[in-house]
Amino acid sequence: MSSQDMGEVLNNTKISVVAYTLQRLADLGIDRVFGVPGDYSFPINDAVEEDQRLTWIASANELNAAYAADGYARRRGAAILSTTYGVGELSALNGVMGAMAERVPVFHIVGAPSTRIVKQGLVAHHTLGDGVFGNFEPLSAAACCVSARLSPENVVLELERVIDKALEESQPAYLVIPMDLALMPVLGIPLKGSVIGTIRQRQSDPEELNAALTHVLNKLVKAKNPIVLATRTISRFGLNNTFEKFLESSGLPYATSPMDRGILSESHPGYLGVYSGDMSQPAILKQIIQESDLVLDIGGLIQEDLNTGIWTDGINPKSLVSIRYDWVQSSGSVFTSVALQDMLDGLIDAKIAATSNCYWNESRPVQPPAFLKNTGTGAEQISAKYFYPLFQNFLRSEDVLVLEAGSCMLQISSLRLPDGVDMENQTLWSSIGWATPAAMGVAMAQPEKRVVLLSGDGAHQLTAQEIGVMGRYGVKPVVIILNNSCYGIEDMLSDRNHEYNILAPWSYSKLPITMGCDNWWCARVQSVAELENAFKDINMQQNAAYLEVVVPASDSKHIAQAIVDRLQKQHTPPDSIE
Repeated sequence: MSSQDMGEVLNNTKISVVAYTLQRLADLGIDRVFGVPGDYSFPINDAVEEDQRLTWIASANELNAAYAADGYARRRGAAILSTTYGVGELSALNGVMGAMAERVPVFHIVGAPSTRIVKQGLVAHHTLGDGVFGNFEPLSAAACCVSARLSPENVVLELERVIDKALEESQPAYLVIPMDLALMPVLGIPLKGSVIGTIRQRQSDPEELNAALTHVLNKLVKAKNPIVLATRTISRFGLNNTFEKFLESSGLPYATSPMDRGILSESHPGYLGVYSGDMSQPAILKQIIQESDLVLDIGGLIQEDLNTGIWTDGINPKSLVSIRYDWVQSSGSVFTSVALQDMLDGLIDAKIAATSNCYWNESRPVQPPAFLKNTGTGAEQISAKYFYPLFQNFLRSEDVLVLEAGSCMLQISSLRLPDGVDMENQTLWSSIGWATPAAMGVAMAQPEKRVVLLSGDGAHQLTAQEIGVMGRYGVKPVVIILNNSCYGIEDMLSDRNHEYNILAPWSYSKLPITMGCDNWWCARVQSVAELENAFKDINMQQNAAYLEVVVPASDSKHIAQAIVDRLQKQHTPPDSIE
């Protein structure tokens, strides 16, 4: 980020450290602060209430607040999370670490004990009782790409460093503000910044950029059947439109992995489907990609187990060219300090068209997954066979689908997202319970869109308190909970009928009214006909909706043991036994 991105100097220099910190972050376009109040963070909480551009969102707990901030940042570009020292920040740590793994910039602001307490070594609450302070900071800082302890003397320069790094890496930042220093005036000249969408997040070295572009263009010219793998990194850096222009200029077809869906509408003429090794949809996509003489990986495919069909992706390394967020790799060649945006712009400007096998026509060798059909009569008990075709048709253009990790995530690959539907998921970190608070964050970031949450009951039980928070702040999602009375994904991976996979029997459809969501549409369905009617009713009304869908536990079929063994790799490989 250049010095020009810092914007103009503020005229009023009589501003407190905490007020300036929040104003500088609000300049990015952030308008919510997710968190739980605490006495050490009262200066932060008070400053949020006093800032006209910010609204405090009182989450049910710190972990939920971190998940909600994650969801908000995915759609808004960045988010603010506020917790108190020790107990608060550690409770949020799992959520912040998930944002780190999934490249989501969340500014985690922690209110710390005053320096007067620290310098005297007093025993204070939220500590280990030994008069030692600062021992939690390395833990929270490890969940972020950059950190700082703010003071009147350093706040101006440190904030620019922290914001710069967090946006460059698209990862969380950790800011600590002691109570007494928070209220002191800034020493230095405060700055006013720019909205995140106008900020250039990375710069390229001209020589490296030119070499990388030349290398990739030469590969494209020679390739006979090139194909693109598009990743969520494109969205994290706000490059969806640029990527679409690249597809239009080149005519290249593209696919995504399961965690990367929704970058563009799946009705795009160049879209081929979901690539996940042996689990690809359609199945022929595995062959198409693995036989391609050039696989252009834009953003950096994460070769995680579930994302690659349990490591069955099998892309030929000699055919793979990876354009990552700040470097390019092609076989033995690596180009550093090369920004993804500059690479896409350069490829567009080169006006190179695919030399052969441009799949933007009806003769392309593979079609993306077709829309599923419901063949039920209506009386059947709901199962995956009937639920997913109906759910696919229920989704509307411009919906944002927030998908929980678990058994429903495995079913979605065979489902084609309708035109204009986007999707957010947390495949890599896979912290169950993420999706419920994240859906609230997504809805607050983009209130003009309908947010549809699909979660299993096991994950929902971890974070269902956030339903009450949604009701308090007038958020209107569509919440769909698949109730099979067990941790479905665990039941699929383990031997059946373990007691530890069985859930407490909740009356899910009654949760919204219990939590104060008076105007929500709520229902519980068990048959296909009831599900069809429920989807029609939801689409006809404007309020939030909560639908409990009862499905049999047996619907989560046990995964073949050979596949489980391949995933867990806990047994001695057979070929190593003499």
